[in-house]
Amino acid sequence: MNPTLNTVDIVVSDMQAAIAFYARLGLEFKLDPDTSEHASCDLPGGLHLMLDSEALRTPFLPGWSAPAGGPRALLCFEFDSPAAVDAKYAELTEAGYRGLAEPFDAFWGMRYATVTDPDGTGIDLYAALPAT
Repeated sequence: MNPTLNTVDIVVSDMQAAIAFYARLGLEFKLDPDTSEHASCDLPGGLHLMLDSEALRTPFLPGWSAPAGGPRALLCFEFDSPAAVDAKYAELTEAGYRGLAEPFDAFWGMRYATVTDPDGTGIDLYAALPAT
């Protein structure tokens, strides 16, 4: 049997800050009714995105510590147009989130930009460039 990727779990240091960032990106997370240390969001295509606090996850991950340096993983979000990528990048960076790569036209035919969430997880913003 081949495994199916259906959930991505991000460990966060501040649940409310993470929820606020992803809300600005356009995702609606719901806190678990049994604990404020876990939130989740269902995405199109059947993917489930979860946020777990460091306090919740570290007992199950002996020796875990937050990564240092650049992001080790990136979540990639597709937008309808290059202008939408530029607008979302501007909105997020003007709100104080860190930009890693300003919007640019990539050689593979996409408008691309990268920001980080409050814990340094890379968030790619992209859209197909118009055909020329």
